Amino acid sequence: MNNLRYWTALFLLATTAVWVNRRGSSEVQVPREALSSFPESFAGWNGKDLPIDAETLETLGQGDYLSRIYSRDGGTSPVGLFIGYFPSQRTGTTIHSPKHCLPGAGWSFESSSYLDLRDVTSKPHRVGEYIITEGAQKQFVIYWYDAHGRSVANEYMAKFFLVADAMRLNRTDGALVRIITPISTNSAAGYAAAKNRAEMFAAQLFPTLPQFVPD
Repeated sequence: MNNLRYWTALFLLATTAVWVNRRGSSEVQVPREALSSFPESFAGWNGKDLPIDAETLETLGQGDYLSRIYSRDGGTSPVGLFIGYFPSQRTGTTIHSPKHCLPGAGWSFESSSYLDLRDVTSKPHRVGEYIITEGAQKQFVIYWYDAHGRSVANEYMAKFFLVADAMRLNRTDGALVRIITPISTNSAAGYAAAKNRAEMFAAQLFPTLPQFVPD
């Protein structure tokens, strides 16, 4: 299974490179707002920016990034939000999968699943959900690849749509959105509370994204 995934990913990457390069160096650029203007407060959440060090920025490549921690009154545990937007993926700069980044930071995966999550307008979005651990710490993670009005949880499908949209729209822009929140107690109640918190935050977040990650 791992070999199949490896060769599938390699094929998709190679196909992507061929198609986007054949379209030439010029591609459609859609107007958008910079992530630096993303709302610091929404739906009762209040955010504080977290610095991204130079080494991480170099690893991520050329793009627009937001790293912020959101909290709200009432003793609710905080929620971390990371958005990485890439205006073009022609030059070898591609979106990094959380499956690669989080283990590199010392986290291991306890479980993973996919979910159709509805936002506050009842629009469905496909997202991935993880429980990650590092020592005694546990966190609940929601992530998805966002591009051209589409939410994709699977990295291989994201590559497929990258190729398709490069051919159809002459666009290779897109983003990774990641939401992360602590699991306060190692119990069913602790897991459920973290899951509900992350899903609620995501549902409230979705309608704001098109200003910054254009459809």
